[in-house]
Amino acid sequence: MRERLPQYSRARLQDWIEQGRVLVNGSPEKRSYLLKGAESIQVQPSELPPLKATPEDVPLEVLYEDPDVIAIDKPAGMVVHTGAGRHSGTLVNALLHRFGNLSAVAGDLRPGIVHRLDRFTSGVILVARTDAAHRNLAAQFAARQVEKTYIALVHGSVKNDRGRITTPIARDPSTRVRMTARLAHGRPAVTAFLVLERFQGFTLLEVKIGTGRTHQIRVHLASIGHPVAGDKLYGAPASELGRYFLHARQIAFTSPSTGERITVATPLPPELETYLGGLV
Repeated sequence: MRERLPQYSRARLQDWIEQGRVLVNGSPEKRSYLLKGAESIQVQPSELPPLKATPEDVPLEVLYEDPDVIAIDKPAGMVVHTGAGRHSGTLVNALLHRFGNLSAVAGDLRPGIVHRLDRFTSGVILVARTDAAHRNLAAQFAARQVEKTYIALVHGSVKNDRGRITTPIARDPSTRVRMTARLAHGRPAVTAFLVLERFQGFTLLEVKIGTGRTHQIRVHLASIGHPVAGDKLYGAPASELGRYFLHARQIAFTSPSTGERITVATPLPPELETYLGGLV
């Protein structure tokens, strides 16, 4: 596509592929799809918003900061980076206003972004200030050296007090906005959970993930019959929460420059504490 459509940036072409606007023999495919030759490729361009994130004065809660890394407490409802259909009010817009220069490894749309949290998930997210820090953190994530701990409230009574889910995760072929753990193939994923408290109709879990697949916790918990509260996409009933009851409570990583082990944590936000308080 880059060769045939040189007037468009690589980032824009990637956005169109993610949006399902690029069809190979009539079907959407992943960016990594390997062409064999003689395929028919159809491109449906979208309107052309700016492809460079801009600073905006959006409030941020900084949990930790050093010359390499920033840790932010992302509120539910905030999108992490600009992209398809979202170009303002994101975490990236706020970061650029607050800190100026960030790592450029992920491109102009995602400066500093090493990993992500879903829009309606809250909690700790790491941001790289320099390219060297970005590459170091990315290597730690790839080697599963970053420890991520979440709190999740799920529907139903989880049978075992602890467990481990290892089914692979793939894009749902029937609904592109969903992922699924019901296919025989997909990317490896590891999710471990521990029951913290039981309520009538709900179970509160501590969740740790060894991989960072799209929607991983939501998909894995739904696959064992316990969708995250507020997550209608994966089978939870409608609720007054207005978000997922999923919070990235803690992250531990190694400082790219000093080698020191750093742990950053944040408590449940008030709306989740309030919701818990209403359960019996």
